[in-house]
Amino acid sequence: MTTLFEAATPNPSGHRDVRPEQVLADKKATRIIDVREPSEFTGELGHIEGAELVPLATVAAASTSWAKDEALVLICRSGRRSEQAARELTAAGFQHAMNMLGGMLAWNEARLPVEGATR
Repeated sequence: MTTLFEAATPNPSGHRDVRPEQVLADKKATRIIDVREPSEFTGELGHIEGAELVPLATVAAASTSWAKDEALVLICRSGRRSEQAARELTAAGFQHAMNMLGGMLAWNEARLPVEGATR
């Protein structure tokens, strides 16, 4: 069986990109890191069940306790901050950092399940 990381699209920055549907299909085997701010995490877009809130400014410090070979999916509102986090983690030696394309906007557009939404 192919892992989420293997199925992900390589990005020129060294990390990989995944679509929301791919994350949903394999989220139990992946650590989901939401790099938005706390108000966004519980805001109108909600968050993915099981996602850990680690705001972008704290990712470097928090990642010191993460395994470098662990599959990580980085998520934000639109995919920009999570791409930055995936790039930084890859540069720091994380082997399976992935950015979810389109962020929570794409997740919600695909009508995938969310928690904590204030819609």
